Amino acid sequence: MIFNPFFSPKKSEPAWRSRVVSPDAILEKIEPGMSIFLGTGMAEPRTLVKHLMASAQPNLQDLEVIQLVSLGDAVAIDERYSKKYRLKTFFSGWVASEAIQEGRVDLIPSRFSRIPWLFRTGAINIDVAFIQISPPDETGYCSLGLGMAVERQAMESAKVVVGEINDAAPHTLGDTLVHIDEFDHLIEATEPIFYVPRWPLDEVYLKIAEHVASIVEDGSCISFAIGPLYEALGQQLVNKKHLGIQSPFFTDALMDLVKSGAVTNRRKGVYRGKSAASYIMGTKELLTWLDRNPLVEFQPIDVIMNPKVIGRNDRVMAILPARKVDLTGNVALHMGKGNFTAGPGAVQELFMGAALSKNGRTVFALPSRNRQGEANIVISVECMPYQFSNRESLDVVVTEYGVAYLMGRTLRQRAQALIDIAHPDDRAGLVQQAKDAKMIYADQIYFADSGHLYPEKVSCAHTFKDGLSVRFRAIKPSDEDEMRRLFYRFSDQAVYYRYFSPIKAMPHRKMQEYVTVDYRRIMSVVGVIEETGTERIVAEARYVRSHDRPYADTAFIVDEAYQGKGIASFLFELLIKIAREEGVEGFTADVLSANKAMLRVYEKSGFPIKAVLAAGAYELTMPFQDKDQESEKEEGD
Repeated sequence: MIFNPFFSPKKSEPAWRSRVVSPDAILEKIEPGMSIFLGTGMAEPRTLVKHLMASAQPNLQDLEVIQLVSLGDAVAIDERYSKKYRLKTFFSGWVASEAIQEGRVDLIPSRFSRIPWLFRTGAINIDVAFIQISPPDETGYCSLGLGMAVERQAMESAKVVVGEINDAAPHTLGDTLVHIDEFDHLIEATEPIFYVPRWPLDEVYLKIAEHVASIVEDGSCISFAIGPLYEALGQQLVNKKHLGIQSPFFTDALMDLVKSGAVTNRRKGVYRGKSAASYIMGTKELLTWLDRNPLVEFQPIDVIMNPKVIGRNDRVMAILPARKVDLTGNVALHMGKGNFTAGPGAVQELFMGAALSKNGRTVFALPSRNRQGEANIVISVECMPYQFSNRESLDVVVTEYGVAYLMGRTLRQRAQALIDIAHPDDRAGLVQQAKDAKMIYADQIYFADSGHLYPEKVSCAHTFKDGLSVRFRAIKPSDEDEMRRLFYRFSDQAVYYRYFSPIKAMPHRKMQEYVTVDYRRIMSVVGVIEETGTERIVAEARYVRSHDRPYADTAFIVDEAYQGKGIASFLFELLIKIAREEGVEGFTADVLSANKAMLRVYEKSGFPIKAVLAAGAYELTMPFQDKDQESEKEEGD
């Protein structure tokens, strides 16, 4: 018979239970002035903390309580406890923000990945570590369970280590294994785990997440936190393929995403085949799913948030919520009660990781207005707290009104792109402020109603020959520079086919009139592809309503490098669909007789076409009603 020191051969009760003491017995060993580390979030040892709060023992004075993130559920931070202890935290969100501003809580600014080093080197002293653990197995091993971001480093640095055994804590896999002998004292939890409920879904955030998902490529590696953006994003990413996860937090939204099949982690450079995280934030259902789940690998925060490690994954998407964004691309981050998103240090690490990643990208997402109805796209965030000023590394900003690509754009182009995704009621004011600040052209045209009239419903995507993916949407004023580039890519013949004259230049004055349209009279749809993280316009189709009858004149242009793939035909069908929904009864067009390709596009439409040749050009008339009548006749026959 093999002797097991953790189980008595005469009794079924494990030997470690003989080492369990009461919380009060632990608190008696605390001396004034000591530093006590507490596990974070759901890993908080709530039984020990509650006894610390309630105890009147005279030795509990002038203590330092150190916690990565304070949920404020167990650790009270009001004046009643000021003589007993002072909280130090690395994160100003959730409930600690006001207390930090009032001087009742100390904030330690630091990158997340550097915190374990601060513990190991003694830069931050730890005398006692209170750590929540799962029940030991028959060999005496247990799991750090709900959090292992810095817990192991705190245990190694502390002079006294206390384990709080919680039967509800899952046995998670990765670098989570600890032996019962690594603890000086043990207690059994009597307080339940603090579960984090799922964030309610919001229509605005669902729309924001839809736009974010449109730029997330298959095989991307993403990071999550809790909050409305991530809850919505979990739903909008379910149709992606081979996503990877490297995230400080593992949440219910991520669980759903893994279950959907969108996450395989097969294209990651580190922890391939597994989602990697440091902390769990979620519901009881999530904890049950994570128990001994081999699909999720838990590692310390200095691994998960190390930019070099993050950068070893291709296509890292640093997707982050913002509080405000100004017209240059500077950002004000969230702060205050209820906030549990990344602070400046964590944002910096994710930005650096994305920069080191092959085809990595950085994205800030936010509603166009806050809950008080105030604009979130503003002229400047200079006077706002909690700024993250790294506009040189910011690639994309997203609101419910669309995507603004900033990488490689001038300040003028950035301002125009951000105005285009601001709330429609805020755009006119932003245009005027930007003009006054000389951020955009002084003669920039803006139609006051254009924001509300913008036809979002025309947006769609299609895959053409050779796997070419093209997204289609209505034209915006910020498309001016891309449309100019498209014009200058055309040959003289292509320009003549489109404009019936040998135009050599398309300056700002002409092009801004072309891209700034009144959608009640003009419908312009552009076809865009993504190249190296930014948009490139490769096609445009438009119709202009006639003044004297319910017809519209049409015109098309397709980048010569992308002709012959069916883009023009797709655009034409899309334009017909939109026109009929808007009450247009037919199309007209003038097409040079030599422009055979465009004539074929009209011929393939399936609608009857009346063509009159005059002065080397066909005057085409295509009534929609005639085809409808033919269809009705065929059904009658």
